[in-house]
Amino acid sequence: MQDIGMNRDELVLTNARLILADRVISGSVQVRGGMIVSVDDGATVVSGAIDCEGDYLAPGLIELHTDNLERHMQPRPAVHWPSQAAIINHDAELASTGITTVFDAMRIGSIKSDAKSSYSQYAREASRVLLDLRGAGALRISHFLHLRAEACSETLEEEFAEFGPDDRIGLVSLMDHTPGQRQFRDMTQLRGYLSGKYRMGEAQIEAHLARQTAVGEKHGAAHKLLAVRRATEMGAILASHDDTTTAHVAESAAHGVRLAEFPTTVEAAEACRETGISVMMGAPNIVRGGSHSGNVAAMDLAERGLLDILSSDYVPGALLGAACQLGAAWGDLAKGLGTVSSAPAIATNLSDRGRIEPGLRADMLRFRMHGDCPVTCGVWVKGVRVA
Repeated sequence: MQDIGMNRDELVLTNARLILADRVISGSVQVRGGMIVSVDDGATVVSGAIDCEGDYLAPGLIELHTDNLERHMQPRPAVHWPSQAAIINHDAELASTGITTVFDAMRIGSIKSDAKSSYSQYAREASRVLLDLRGAGALRISHFLHLRAEACSETLEEEFAEFGPDDRIGLVSLMDHTPGQRQFRDMTQLRGYLSGKYRMGEAQIEAHLARQTAVGEKHGAAHKLLAVRRATEMGAILASHDDTTTAHVAESAAHGVRLAEFPTTVEAAEACRETGISVMMGAPNIVRGGSHSGNVAAMDLAERGLLDILSSDYVPGALLGAACQLGAAWGDLAKGLGTVSSAPAIATNLSDRGRIEPGLRADMLRFRMHGDCPVTCGVWVKGVRVA
């Protein structure tokens, strides 16, 4: 899938609207050996180069929290897809949306005491397959691991023990889905979620809530401390999840959290800003105009200056669209695209990508607007076209 432009190791994209860190300019980008070597002003079409025809050229998108792999592995509640095929399809889908770096979110922490529980173990085997595919050069984009450490579980310690320093773990997030807390502190919302997503009847819902509450009360506190310790040992960035109150944010700050995933209230987002924790919100929340769980709207936080990073969460294609929506709302497309490129790169210490600048990886995305909707026209990873 190598572009034909100059020679095998060289690529020039010209006549593009380049989305840089702080502005949008007309110009061209020269790539050699997978790295950006120059960024030039002017719309002149360079002989032998790829003419972008005035389309936008942005840094490749960086995704920190996506449930998309789990969706490919289990496309229906009772259907389990082969791991290798699921990962390859997931990788191709992300590439097609302009995502060039992903932190694949995998839950660790399962429920063994209930054979019917949907919280079964899968992360170690899926990670092994993913890392084997990456090592074999079978994947289009750059993959890291994001371990979602579920405090409300029975097996977190044994599952953490299956991972080590060679597993490319970039993020560990502190999850707590004990009923009545955080994202689903409104039990009516939680009951509706269980009924709608998992088709649970009333008796099943009550049994689930009782079981999860008991597990959370027994293991939750110890599991959070375990996750903090293991993240530190593995050199992973620590993230919180669904912080709702100032007390939650204070706890996160005390643990060394640097990234807050989907705070559910303005109060929590403001507390994150005061403590220097970056705020990440879901791109689907922007596209839909609000949270599907009844929590704070991401655009509300953006308008208050409380949003730093977007994640596609459960819709990969939402990431670029939401960034463009933010750019329109802020009157600054470069700032909007920064929430899906430079900001997540900074949050995860990826200093080699996230901007179109000489010396950085040539991870790039070409797109044009069709009305208010961006249309992807080309995606490159280290100068090689992957979509």
